[in-house]
Amino acid sequence: MDSILVTGNGPLNGQIPIAGAKNACLTLMPATLLSEEPLTLTNAPRLSDIKTMTALLQSLGAEVSSLQDGQVLAMSSHDLTSQTADYEIVRKMRASNLVLGPLLARFGKAVVSLPGGCAIGARPMDLHIEGLEALGAEIELKDGYLHAKAPGGLKGAVHEMRFASVGATENIVMAATLAKGTTVLKNAAREPEIVDLVECLRKMGAQISGEGTSTIEIQGVDRLHGATHQVVTDRIELGTYMLAPAMCGGEVELLGGRMSLVESFAAKLDAAGVHVEETLNGLKVARKNGRVNAVDVVTEPFPGFPTDLQAQMMALMCTAEGTSVLEERIFENRFMHAPELVRMGANIEVHGGTATVTGVERLKGAPVMATDLRASVSLILAGMAAEGETTVSRVYHLDRGYEHVVRKLEGVGAKIERIKDQ
Repeated sequence: MDSILVTGNGPLNGQIPIAGAKNACLTLMPATLLSEEPLTLTNAPRLSDIKTMTALLQSLGAEVSSLQDGQVLAMSSHDLTSQTADYEIVRKMRASNLVLGPLLARFGKAVVSLPGGCAIGARPMDLHIEGLEALGAEIELKDGYLHAKAPGGLKGAVHEMRFASVGATENIVMAATLAKGTTVLKNAAREPEIVDLVECLRKMGAQISGEGTSTIEIQGVDRLHGATHQVVTDRIELGTYMLAPAMCGGEVELLGGRMSLVESFAAKLDAAGVHVEETLNGLKVARKNGRVNAVDVVTEPFPGFPTDLQAQMMALMCTAEGTSVLEERIFENRFMHAPELVRMGANIEVHGGTATVTGVERLKGAPVMATDLRASVSLILAGMAAEGETTVSRVYHLDRGYEHVVRKLEGVGAKIERIKDQ
């Protein structure tokens, strides 16, 4: 397996372009299943997860072409040959479950394997199932597959989710676009990726209102048509690279960044002593003076602090002045990066869903192992701010969520290289 070698190299300066959002693109791609007409996505990120979703859609009979060096995805589902999402593909990525709602809405049936992805908690499918059953679906779990059917078609309903799940919101909204009547989804997730999905569905002819709030209303239509849509900026990649100058010093401009995507995160950086300002081209980030200050973090659904930036924020807090407490409320088992940071000299104590980090003056390079997608990039950031060399192994996780990491960080002065497996 490849590894990444990082050497602490002082302040960073320059610009980093931010890609389209992985989590948005993985949601937008299954939307092609809702229509016989073509759906084209621009500003698509070039990631292994996108290839996995491409393979899944193609296994159903959809046509997917990657154009302009992978930044444009041209899709068509005019002649699907299957409504079964096979385990061998679905196990690789959690977002594969997002074909369930569209297949059920358009064809009245779907068979979808229970999903896989990063090992950061159970993330069950019950909220998806409850929402689709509220629309009239009949769903049974057999041999690791969800067998769903709606012989008379889906019907609009009022449904309140027990938790504001992003994936369940996306699945239910897509399914409801072709349901008969009106669906009102309460306690809906509010993430920018959901707003982006709704904007795309609206271009396809869906009648939806309330996106970005906790109540989304969908008036079902008979059919959806084709569209072209630009994928929203990746707020997690944006936040990750905002932390690079915060940890290493210097000043970096994140091209394509928008404050509205990362307001709660930027507020924490400001409290820690990191300056963030909007520019004509994005966001500019610089550490104010010396070591950052310790700040407490609680992960919450949007617009709260994102769980997908918790690991990276912990890396920053490892060298902060004082003690910080990070509480993980979204996923269990999401502190697997902590022992690896401790190998680099960090002072971290984990008790259940809470990590207490007492800052040290400087981390020291060490061999470390990535355990999941966000953990992998947190270790790279830590290595950039550490004394000496850090080797991060098992970086195949990284390729699922960050395109051209080495090139982007080298471009602002980091000393980093990818070591190919012999």
